Amino acid sequence: MSEGRTTLSETGSIRAPRFAVAALGLSALLSAIGVSIANVALPMLAEAFDAPFAQVQWVVIAYLLAVTTLIVSIGRLGDLFGRRRLLLAGLTLFSASSLLCALAPSLPVLIAARALQGAGSAAMMALAMAMVGQVVPRERTGGAMGLLGSLSAVGTALGPSFGGALIEAAGWPAVFLVMVPLGLGAVALTAVALPADPPRDAAAGRPRFDLAGTFLLGATLAAYALSMTSTRGAVSPALFGIALAGAAVFLAVESRVAAPLIRIGLLARGRLASGLVMNVLVSTIMMATLVVGPFYLAGGLGLGPTAIGLAMSVGPAVAAIAGVPSGRLVDRVGAQTTSVAGLVALCAGALLLSLLPASLGIAAYVLPLAVMTSGYALFQAANNTAVLQDAPADTLGVTSAMLNLSRNLGLVTGASVMGTIFALATGVDTLQAAGPDQIASAMQATFAMAASLAAMALIAATRAPDTGAAGADHPPAAAAGPRRT
Repeated sequence: MSEGRTTLSETGSIRAPRFAVAALGLSALLSAIGVSIANVALPMLAEAFDAPFAQVQWVVIAYLLAVTTLIVSIGRLGDLFGRRRLLLAGLTLFSASSLLCALAPSLPVLIAARALQGAGSAAMMALAMAMVGQVVPRERTGGAMGLLGSLSAVGTALGPSFGGALIEAAGWPAVFLVMVPLGLGAVALTAVALPADPPRDAAAGRPRFDLAGTFLLGATLAAYALSMTSTRGAVSPALFGIALAGAAVFLAVESRVAAPLIRIGLLARGRLASGLVMNVLVSTIMMATLVVGPFYLAGGLGLGPTAIGLAMSVGPAVAAIAGVPSGRLVDRVGAQTTSVAGLVALCAGALLLSLLPASLGIAAYVLPLAVMTSGYALFQAANNTAVLQDAPADTLGVTSAMLNLSRNLGLVTGASVMGTIFALATGVDTLQAAGPDQIASAMQATFAMAASLAAMALIAATRAPDTGAAGADHPPAAAAGPRRT
């Protein structure tokens, strides 16, 4: 072959890229399961370690904090020292820390092990998406992004049910122990299927890493995440102020250092800035379905736990089914059109939830939820494809990391802000005191706000630069990948 990409042979075989995409998809699946599978174990962990919920919940928070604070730095390290190399390191750390979680003799050890597991997951999230352009042709990038989105949705949905079955069969250590063989399998597949990192340019000298920016960004993100999670739904003003101050200092430092963690100029280039803003807004909206949904289904419609679980599973199921077709639509009609279509569906679903009366029953919740989730799948596939195809080749890792970070920030923001809107809209001091009509009204108010946020994202999408369809004749450096002879 004149072009040394490892994606297609002269005979047109796609065996190699299929294995490569499978390796990247397994990383996305495991990182998503790692987020959700531990939640179901919290009651048993509280009993096993004789600890209050306020302490046990750090098993979840430690993982999320590690991902949030480290993901951009790890993405940048992948750009500098090799994405495949860092992905393998992340998978290995994830596997080893999963074993440590299962063997943890005390709650502090388990929390520390979960933080290590989150660090491994940060590498998996950032670098799996970043490597898509290196293993598939440009005209199939959308399909690969859609597959990663589907597997992430499957992992999020599978975690609680899979974890519950494992706990019932073998106790809480099983939810962590099962990750060990899966992680090691991902290590083996990644080592075999993904192309080697290109050799470093000796003339360029030793790569420089922005330690000051890394520390400032990590501290800022930690303060923001804690401001949204430490006061049970209300934002902590002190921590939020620290986060704002940290962000200002970070931007000032990054504009002056020779080798910044994030090139500030990239935020004004192409689709990155608008893509990140839209990602935050959309993730904030989707978190409302997870925070408000259970309260409405139980208190507003009077459903039992089994029915609530089935209703809540509709969203992840639709996202899993819609992911690959969404990606293929991106390849066919382009990211701009698909992104706008997804946001229209998201806005329409949220608007329906804000208008349909509770008297229509569960169908009036589940059907709009399916519309929202299908729109979310369309948007994610389109937005991720557009941003990464528009990014310079030497920033793919950090760009992918920022996409994942913006999603995580939207989720933690949604958990706090949308939950607070819902609680205030009930008009009572505690949710336990709210009646069905008050809960239904609060749900409608929350999704009216969600529809407004979706409209804001839609306006941003229509004004964002169009990077063109995936099969254009001028592939950017982001999708080209390393050329080899």
